[in-house]
Amino acid sequence: MRLVALAILVIPGILATYGIKLMRDAFFGELVSIFFHIYIQFFIGLVLFIGGLLFIGGFIVHRDRKRQLTKGGRNNRYKHHHDSNETN
Repeated sequence: MRLVALAILVIPGILATYGIKLMRDAFFGELVSIFFHIYIQFFIGLVLFIGGLLFIGGFIVHRDRKRQLTKGGRNNRYKHHHDSNETN
């Protein structure tokens, strides 16, 4: 199961990394042969980067919510020892 989760995270990570490379190449004026214009290359790189980043972030948030580790849940690591409803 962990291997499947790793594969699910590696593919968007590779796409996000390739998106960064495309943006960097467009910024320095190196056109990749499959694109017709530098602006299209930069835009596709930006979409790949943001898409990969959002997928990985969403995966982590989903996993933390499933395990009730997000802020505001009942049993989480961020909860203080004192309740706000206690009287002093």
